[in-house]
Amino acid sequence: MKWEEEAIEMLNEAPPFVREKVKKYVEEFAKRKNTDKITKEIFEEAKREFFGEKKEKDEIRIAIVRCDIISEVCPGIGCLQAYEGKKELFKRYEGKNVRLIGFFTCGGCSGRRVFRLVNTLKRYGLDVVHMSSCMLMEEPFVRCPNKEEIKKSIERLGIEVVEGTHHEVGQYATGKRYHDR
Repeated sequence: MKWEEEAIEMLNEAPPFVREKVKKYVEEFAKRKNTDKITKEIFEEAKREFFGEKKEKDEIRIAIVRCDIISEVCPGIGCLQAYEGKKELFKRYEGKNVRLIGFFTCGGCSGRRVFRLVNTLKRYGLDVVHMSSCMLMEEPFVRCPNKEEIKKSIERLGIEVVEGTHHEVGQYATGKRYHDR
């Protein structure tokens, strides 16, 4: 069976004492998929299956990244309620099979944690990251000074970025909710 370089690198991330078992499992998975080539995608799919994270064909997996500083005063209820109700910036998922697989902070004012966590979630089928409205607001919070760099770091991983969760964002962001207009 032929292994692509990226897949070999992923295999080498496994602890040495289980590496042979991982290799065997991935190769058996590839055979079931009628392929003789182990790609990064095949490896990731086998890993999801092994850990019970098999992604349904039409499923969209999303995560929400939020401001580390604001997380000290905000429990995230607005983001989660908007997600659960498919309201405001989650309305785009209405009628679709969506699963929230991550909800985390940026790690502080450099966004140091974002790339690493998104890269980890990518292994579990992450499709879209929503940047929480608190990272984009002009009032009552200060707009995230690292927003563009954080967004680019996510996009470099091939993940779609949606700016916002439950507040109006962009040029007219004032902290008012859609339903407060």
